[in-house]
Amino acid sequence: MQNAIFSIPFPKNEPVLEYRAGSPEREALKKAIKELRSQELDIPMTIGGQKVRTDEKMRLSPPHDHKHTLGHFHYGDKGHVKQAIRAALAAKESWEELPWTNRATIFLKAADLIAGEYRAKINAATVLGQSKNAYQAEIDAACEFIDFLRFNAYFMQEIYEKQPVSDNGIWNKLEYRPLEGFVFALTPFNFTAIAGNLPASAALMGNVIVWKPAFTQIYSAHVIMEVFEKAGMPDGVINLIFTDGPETGDVIFNHKDFAGIHFTGSTGVFQTIWKEIGKNIQKYVSYPRIVGETGGKDFVVAHHTANAKQVATALVRGAFEFQGQKCSAASRAYLPQNIWKEVKETMTEMLAEIKMGSPEVYGNFINAVIDEKSYDKIANYIDNAKKDKNVKVIAGGNHDKSKGYFIEPTVLKVEDPKYVTMCEEIFGPVLTIYVYPENDFEDILTLTDQTSPYALTGSIFAHDRTAVELATKKLKNAAGNFYINDKPTGAVVGQQPFGGARASGTNDKAGSYLNLLRWVSPRTIKETFNAPTSYEYPFLELDPKTKEGKKKGKKEKNKK
Repeated sequence: MQNAIFSIPFPKNEPVLEYRAGSPEREALKKAIKELRSQELDIPMTIGGQKVRTDEKMRLSPPHDHKHTLGHFHYGDKGHVKQAIRAALAAKESWEELPWTNRATIFLKAADLIAGEYRAKINAATVLGQSKNAYQAEIDAACEFIDFLRFNAYFMQEIYEKQPVSDNGIWNKLEYRPLEGFVFALTPFNFTAIAGNLPASAALMGNVIVWKPAFTQIYSAHVIMEVFEKAGMPDGVINLIFTDGPETGDVIFNHKDFAGIHFTGSTGVFQTIWKEIGKNIQKYVSYPRIVGETGGKDFVVAHHTANAKQVATALVRGAFEFQGQKCSAASRAYLPQNIWKEVKETMTEMLAEIKMGSPEVYGNFINAVIDEKSYDKIANYIDNAKKDKNVKVIAGGNHDKSKGYFIEPTVLKVEDPKYVTMCEEIFGPVLTIYVYPENDFEDILTLTDQTSPYALTGSIFAHDRTAVELATKKLKNAAGNFYINDKPTGAVVGQQPFGGARASGTNDKAGSYLNLLRWVSPRTIKETFNAPTSYEYPFLELDPKTKEGKKKGKKEKNKK
């Protein structure tokens, strides 16, 4: 019997291990990578707690070594999508009726598993499957995922504690019901933490989930599902399917019990989904929650008082960590003429030192992009820029996919601030720079705001405080996550809630209580202790002077 008010301690962000030479974490990761490399995994779907295999399997390989086979996953069809929905709905009543402390315990235990025995395994899967180096994998697959799980549990408690005031003789209550139906989680390749958080955050609030990860992230998604199961997740609460996107959508968005989507991915896909939901709106039991984080064309703007070395470092880290395959990656920069020379020299010196190669080899800063489709798209932007007389390649510009999908970190300098690579999302290791007259700072802020339809992240560098204030005001709608004297990447759960508006998504701020509020449907309950027994209110009383008001009862009427 639960007859006490339990409290989750305020969480702390998971410390990021450094993977220095000879460190225990480095040796553990090497061992885990070696073990995973030595086997070919057979990865089934998980529906209603059952491991579902099919006659059709698809191959998984490391992006940096595409001739090596990591394993195969079982490819599903529409029937499996329907099966997953049925399993989710079958699990719904028992899951949402489970005391919230039990739901919290499952995800808190999952966080501890990742912090402990699963840390090396989930990082190794991310290194091999998504070509992230050890440090990037540690930040993502281990630390950020742990933070999501722990902070979300605490935020859930905070939400439940928020209650309305009650007048004398009344007790007002607000309960936070899960949505009526099932939630569809559609997750991306680039962050293992996001792939885990999108289904987990909605499930934490009592919802049941159909989860479809990107095929290029299935290798680490398989580990996530293993962790959830070991943490005690009941069968059917989160159902993991590997199915075709349009086929999946055709089933999901035509189902009457579709209650919401938690999405991270491309803008085009999200807009198509939104249209499909709108087309089918009359079919649903309730209006679905549409939560999505899409693309970005993230900026760095420097003022003439900015520190050139700080700007150069922010650009190299912000643009090229994880090969620029971050929605928040620095993609366009506006630099004043007076610091351009020093920024250029510092950047080129840094890039000359940076090594590119397998993430399994320590010392390689740049690794492979995710697959051949991404490689070809990014290479096309670079090749076209090299042919344009108004574009200068400052660094990089080469690429090779013979062994892995490797693209050099590339810096372009353009004469036209509206050149294509300043405007379109590339999602790769390409940074475009426009150099402006140092006194045109305010005009450049306007240009920055108007160049892209996206509004995810951005940063400004300035020593002059009035310039900081001006930029903060002028760019208030240009970025949902705004950085001052820092790179525009690296949001930390609980510290910088993440999300943008405009074409970048619904700005529902993953890593905060705001996101969790999207997965509940509140119900107000008013209980009156001494209910009235007459319909009359005091204003009806007869005024003896004016004779206005209600005369008392039938007896007075009968006297007449």
